[in-house]
Amino acid sequence: MLGLPLTFAAPLALAALIALPALWFLLRVTPPRPRRIDFPPLAIMADLLGRRETPARTPPWLLILRLLAAAALILAVSGPVWNPSGTGAATGRTPLLVMLDNGFTSAHDWRERLRVATDAVEGAARDGRPVAVTALADPTAPVEAKVPAAALERLRAIAPRPHLADRETHLPALAAFLERSPAAAILWISDGVAGSGEDVFGKRLGDLVAARGASLTILKADRPPALALSAAEASGRLTAHVLRAGPNGRDTGLVRALDQKGLPLAEQSFTFAPEAFDTEIGFDLPVELRNSISRIEIAAERSAGAVTLVDERGKRRRVGLIFGGTSDEAQPLLAPTYYLSRALSPYADVQEPRGAKSVAESITQLLDNQVSVLVLADVGALDGPTLARVEQFVDEGGLLLRFAGPRLAAGNDPLVPVRLRRGGRTLGGTLSWDSPKTLAPFAPESPFAGLTPPADIGVRRQILAEPDGELPGRTWASLQDGTPIVTAQKRGQGLVVLFHVTADTTWSNLPLSGLFIDMLRRVVNLAGAKALPSGDAGARATAVLAPRLTLDGFGALGTPPAGAIAVSADSSERATLEHPPGFYGPVDGGIAVNALAPADRLKPLDFAALSGARVGSLAGAETLDLRASLFTLALMLLILDTLAGLWLSGFLRRARGFVSRPAAIVLAVLALGALVGLPGPVQAQQGQTARAGAFDSALATRLAYVVTGDEAADTASRAGLSGLTQMLASRTALEPGDPIGIDPAKDELAFYPLIYWPIVAGRPQPSEAAIRRIDAFMRNGGTVIFDTRDALTARPGGPPTPEAAYLRKMLSTLEVPELEPVPPDHVLTKAFYLVDNFPGRYATGQTWVETLPPAGEGAERRPARAGDGVSPIVITSNDLAAAWAVGKRGEPLYPIVGGDQRQREMAFRGGINFVIYTLTGNYKADQVHVPALLERLGQ
Repeated sequence: MLGLPLTFAAPLALAALIALPALWFLLRVTPPRPRRIDFPPLAIMADLLGRRETPARTPPWLLILRLLAAAALILAVSGPVWNPSGTGAATGRTPLLVMLDNGFTSAHDWRERLRVATDAVEGAARDGRPVAVTALADPTAPVEAKVPAAALERLRAIAPRPHLADRETHLPALAAFLERSPAAAILWISDGVAGSGEDVFGKRLGDLVAARGASLTILKADRPPALALSAAEASGRLTAHVLRAGPNGRDTGLVRALDQKGLPLAEQSFTFAPEAFDTEIGFDLPVELRNSISRIEIAAERSAGAVTLVDERGKRRRVGLIFGGTSDEAQPLLAPTYYLSRALSPYADVQEPRGAKSVAESITQLLDNQVSVLVLADVGALDGPTLARVEQFVDEGGLLLRFAGPRLAAGNDPLVPVRLRRGGRTLGGTLSWDSPKTLAPFAPESPFAGLTPPADIGVRRQILAEPDGELPGRTWASLQDGTPIVTAQKRGQGLVVLFHVTADTTWSNLPLSGLFIDMLRRVVNLAGAKALPSGDAGARATAVLAPRLTLDGFGALGTPPAGAIAVSADSSERATLEHPPGFYGPVDGGIAVNALAPADRLKPLDFAALSGARVGSLAGAETLDLRASLFTLALMLLILDTLAGLWLSGFLRRARGFVSRPAAIVLAVLALGALVGLPGPVQAQQGQTARAGAFDSALATRLAYVVTGDEAADTASRAGLSGLTQMLASRTALEPGDPIGIDPAKDELAFYPLIYWPIVAGRPQPSEAAIRRIDAFMRNGGTVIFDTRDALTARPGGPPTPEAAYLRKMLSTLEVPELEPVPPDHVLTKAFYLVDNFPGRYATGQTWVETLPPAGEGAERRPARAGDGVSPIVITSNDLAAAWAVGKRGEPLYPIVGGDQRQREMAFRGGINFVIYTLTGNYKADQVHVPALLERLGQ
């Protein structure tokens, strides 16, 4: 409009502006001001002279004020929108296709991207255009243009995926859409990062757009803001590479190593060199701490790519080395332990016995040091006690790795995976017709599958295995003639592996190759792998592990999606749509799949092939609806007009005895400002009140509630927590202070053990700062009760209520643990009172808490179970605060919905249990309370 980025949703309403001249003449006339007449008793008739009264003209400034108010109302009704063409508006009726990158690289500024996409769809709705929406990291689906309302619903369902986008798979669907709608307008909201594999998406998309005559607009950040992480191991250190797709101003940061409970074990800062795309950091930790690391993440980067999960394969094993030769043979640079130590040191904690005078003493010393892998290089028969000790070590999950040699070839040792022939086999000697043999390719079921044996490896001597029916299943590697070179057998919970050659170069040159290091690493990684099949050890590679916990696009662990597929037990690939990042398999022997492989790097997306596209910035694509601002302006002008009319009519002058004219004007302006800015000052006052009570909260235990801005909900929360506080003081030893209302975005939350948050569907979603502070509060031991208060309107199996939908959207960016309805044996049901449910104003809703770990098989049944700590989140729909709310005289403020006369009493008991549970944790699940609980329960 007039060269400005402005359009109107209802342009016909602007026709009312033609009536402004008529308003000019109508508003010029105003009734005359009432005349003030003194009333002396003797001059009544003299002063009452008949005069002709003529109306006075409206002052020009008041006339202009009224015209401005009328114009503001007309403009507001017309629906003005600023910058509509940035995201979707167009002159024609052609369909709009919104392509949204939703891989983990878009999670950093996801809300901004979703806002731009929403503005685009709303702009198309104003133009009456159909809209198609496709997410480029989602499964491929047909692209169909629908009404804008359906497109908005589709947008609300899109979330970042925890893997790189595979854009090429969507090209056939895009081609089919452009075949049906050749002149469509395409809006690509890109994250600027190349997807998985060779990215030819840009070139092929450019060809499609040019061939069909479509228009393409690309909106992206000026510089890709995403950071990612890939972890590996180098020179004995746990290292991590912090990655970015290009210099983006985020040159420094912090990487944290966490254990399974989310507690930090180590921190390391990183700094990018100028124009660098990656930087390396490392963690130097003792083995015990190193093996406790379960997760490495970039602090304050909410993305699956910024998280690397560590499984058993990433833990550093203790490996004990023993050589069965004499001291003369154990030369520093020639002994088998020298080659083994050099090969194992980069990824294992290698230990050798000190001061031991025999093999038996060496084995005892290393087993006492709790090694995970025991390596015996050319060790012959063992004495009875030592043999029993090693067999116990293997049965309990240890890994015994043996290497051949003259002593093993001459003995008859039961600690081998296959029966051996005495003496061995010599190849390539002066008295032999055979030449040295090399290794055959590894079978797909072998743990060494994927490794390529070099052609220059030669085996000159080996120990032969007696052929039998079990030999093929126990063979991991063999020579070209089929004779085994590596065999293995599972025993108990452990594993016995035998290399049929020596660990030095006397029988082969295998120890001089890089293949030797890779083979040893894969063998050592099997130590403690409880996911190993119960049959032959070589079948591990063919085993599949189901997903147990997976990451969402924001890097939060949760329940695997329905489409997640099991992976092979030796998988080391990056995550995909079918295999999302997370933990696969059982807790004590699974593997981790990460968003990026150790060798992956982020690359910027090449837009050079899209020469005909218009490339813009996300920051400049904001569409602003001006209706609210114009309605507010019109309201302000009408209030000023009312005050001006009162002043001109003389009503304000009558208060001259009370307030002077300047003071009256000042009061009017202040009243107008208070009326217009009502939400801001009220919230500021509430925040100041809450912060003023923060010091008192540090001195006394207080319950807190979130101030939602809804007067009814906040009043019920305040009264409810006050009633619960009174009950706690009268029934328990706890004497809490008065409850307090808080703003999660501004107030310190660490003072409050329990926060009550009533859900009000009509209020705006909490800010990003509030979400992050609540997330930190729950991570550090606090508990939040989210009360949707919709038990009366919720229907099982029906669509979610507005309150439930509001809560789902709010929790979508929080790291919420897996939840379950409160089980009957949960410690929460016995923290102070013995209760079986948690009613409030309603009793039909369900109460959800963090899922407890399953009870161990065969363990003694206890009346109370608990996890490692307090559930950080409780979700209910029973409107707890309304049941707790009492007046100044102790009378209930809200009626109870239900037929149980004791419902309010049970609500108070449940509330007391909530508070005691958050303050004391799982102590009631301790064994010392079992007799008393069983007696109370009548068991």
